[in-house]
Amino acid sequence: MTSLLIVGQMSNQEHSGWLTRRLLATFTGDAEWVLWLLGVLSILSVAVILERTIYFATHRLANGAEVLLKLAKGELDSVKASVSQQKGMEAAVLREGLEWMAKGPDSVEEVINATMARERPRYERFLSVLGTLGANAPFIGLFGTVLGIIKAFHDLGTTGAKGAEVQSTVMAGISEALVATAVGLFVAIPAVIGYNVLQRSVKNTVARATALGHALVGHLRSSTSAGK
Repeated sequence: MTSLLIVGQMSNQEHSGWLTRRLLATFTGDAEWVLWLLGVLSILSVAVILERTIYFATHRLANGAEVLLKLAKGELDSVKASVSQQKGMEAAVLREGLEWMAKGPDSVEEVINATMARERPRYERFLSVLGTLGANAPFIGLFGTVLGIIKAFHDLGTTGAKGAEVQSTVMAGISEALVATAVGLFVAIPAVIGYNVLQRSVKNTVARATALGHALVGHLRSSTSAGK
């Protein structure tokens, strides 16, 4: 019986095409490299989240409410002094807007829009990495699981296990293979959460910068109207 099984396996391999045999030889190898890849991607994801968090914390206008109040009162010199040494989109919008103040409200508005268009990509840097990891890490884990299942069934076919041995061999192989899917989800979930939180931070920063820009332009327009 055993000899017939061996002959049958040899016959199946002979009837298989060259590409099928090559792919089978590739996919029945050790799939642990998928776990290592996911581990590297997990470290990359955490590094991006930490780097962006630090960047956002150090590039924001800490006294934004106070500056907005000064703009409403027309204390432009005080506003200029407040933002002269600060980093970030909000400070850049006010600095460049105040520098173009003599050109009129329309010019200031255009400069503010240009400044925001220039600064926003700096805040969105590396966020595409998190979005890509969040979308594709589960598929990488699933790929590792498929490789593990292929290997489990291939090993079962080559060993010629019977009865209870079949169940134990297959179940052990599948349980090991499912680890890759779990690791893929473990990588993807923090990446998706980090991406959404950081995107929200970008939108909030843009909203605050827009509010400050509108306040400055509004003050200039009112001053111009009063001067006439």
